Amino acid sequence: MRVLNDVTALNSWRRNQDGIGFVPTMGSLHAGHMALVNKAQQAVDTTLVSIFVNPTQFDQTSDLDSYPQDLKADLAQLEAAGVDAVFTPDSDQIYPNGYRFKITENDLSEQFCGAHRPGHFDGVLTVVMKLLQLVKPDFVLLGEKDYQQLQLIRAMIDEFFLKVKVIACATVRDSDGLALSSRNQRLSPSELNLAPMFYQTLTDDCDLESKRSRLRALGFSVEYLQVYQDRLLAAVHLGDVRLIDNVPWPGE
Repeated sequence: MRVLNDVTALNSWRRNQDGIGFVPTMGSLHAGHMALVNKAQQAVDTTLVSIFVNPTQFDQTSDLDSYPQDLKADLAQLEAAGVDAVFTPDSDQIYPNGYRFKITENDLSEQFCGAHRPGHFDGVLTVVMKLLQLVKPDFVLLGEKDYQQLQLIRAMIDEFFLKVKVIACATVRDSDGLALSSRNQRLSPSELNLAPMFYQTLTDDCDLESKRSRLRALGFSVEYLQVYQDRLLAAVHLGDVRLIDNVPWPGE
């Protein structure tokens, strides 16, 4: 497995590759990430994973500072999985002129997570655009857990005529239903026991207001719980950890 630390190394490696499946991550890898890797390996012969904790998508410095990182463990996991290359740039490689230019979407990005995290999706779309321009993959693999993000990236790819196909992968969950997330590592033992009730409440057969009331009674702080197209999107806080999830919504 090649570890590519900078853009020059990536460009040199990329010249000799055809048919790339790309999995962009912020590291702290779990089974959800590895499901994306496995799907990429099924689609094409060459798989590239990026590990970059993107500072421009964090609306709070404390959240960036506390984001879990373990590059050594991540690289070992990816090598064991048979990944061909890993791109591990620093901020100077991705933002050589600082955060001077950005991608801004003026509709969906202002709703749901965007309404509560100003500038978040500017940072997400900007870094994904940069990574896609650098990697030039045939496929990019994205998880459905970040459903709003998935839809925005799809729309950006279409809007800018990028020649990459999106492969969406279903949310990977623990046996108790909790969606896997790097942020779960920050939950206390008692919070980790309670967290699965988030998913269970979303999937229970009751109306939206009943779901909100139940989550609050359990100890969650509800940020939003809303239907978008055919999905029920939700974000809650448990202690100082923010959790998001989404499930199919059959409609009224």
